[in-house]
Amino acid sequence: MTTVINNELKQRWQVLCAEQPKLRIRNAADILDVSEADLLATQLGESVTRLAGDFKKLLTEVESLGTVMALTRNEAMVHEKTGQYKDLSIHGNMGLALGVIDLRLFFSRFVFAFYVEESMDQGVRRSLQFFNAQGEAVHKIFAKEGTDLQQMAELVSRYRASDQSAPVIDHNDVAAEDLLAFPEQLDIAALRQGWSELKDVHHFQALLKKHQLARVPAYQRIGEDYALPLQPQAFEKALDSAAANQQSIMVFVGSDGVVQIHTGVINKLLRTGPWYNILDPGFNLHANTDLIDQLWLVRKPTTDGIITSLEAFDKQGKQLVLLFGERQNGQPEDQGWRALLQQLSAQYTLHREA
Repeated sequence: MTTVINNELKQRWQVLCAEQPKLRIRNAADILDVSEADLLATQLGESVTRLAGDFKKLLTEVESLGTVMALTRNEAMVHEKTGQYKDLSIHGNMGLALGVIDLRLFFSRFVFAFYVEESMDQGVRRSLQFFNAQGEAVHKIFAKEGTDLQQMAELVSRYRASDQSAPVIDHNDVAAEDLLAFPEQLDIAALRQGWSELKDVHHFQALLKKHQLARVPAYQRIGEDYALPLQPQAFEKALDSAAANQQSIMVFVGSDGVVQIHTGVINKLLRTGPWYNILDPGFNLHANTDLIDQLWLVRKPTTDGIITSLEAFDKQGKQLVLLFGERQNGQPEDQGWRALLQQLSAQYTLHREA
């Protein structure tokens, strides 16, 4: 089939790139009021190839590429992890990778995919990019030094779509879930009882669903013994303290279709404008701290004792990032992580008006 290109959009993007050569595609899409996938589709037949087929199977074959960089992001957090996809397992519409690249994948959100070649100062940057129905990126995989480019070319050939025309992207506004709403009838006593009886942090979402609550409203009602509001700048201070104390942490960042996790000690921290960055070999986090509207220190009971997290949200109540201390199932929470958070709570507790 002949490739069909939106030439008007292509030209608008070219003009914008000429005016702002360092502008990233996500920001260009926002300016042009389109999706990232719309912009990539203007390059089909040139630097972009549309992919199709079983994306679950495709992801299991990424292991053959060797070392790559996995990127998952939301509006405020960009999580980049370098390593090899290992032993990706599929469970219905979910995927699970537990290696250096640690992922939870929700394949119902993997609707479109492209292979992209970008000309950079240091050469050509190659990537596999996956998008939801609205053309929003859910996950990207970049070739790095050590990537088997021959295997990548063969993978792209196997999954190359016979139809290289632009995909039909759903441009209708999706009704956003109100993540700050409370149900008309909220039984606080029942919520606290269910919370106190938690046995595993993975049961927490079911508790919220039972009470028809998103995280922020639950934290606002449960009481400060379980959820303590902190000043947003405590997020940066938590990273500072973790690096200074060589405290191993877990950093969770989610897109619409993927949760990506880093576990380990962090070292190099750098502020660049609104972005606070972790710049370590194998792991980068770029955090736009201006977009953190609420920060909560959350305690959840488990059979291993209380497990404590630091959770950041934007103004709409969307979760941006979660921090935990490194821990194995069956082990209690690390005392160094708990002490770090106790110090933060002593300095940065947000005292709300009654």
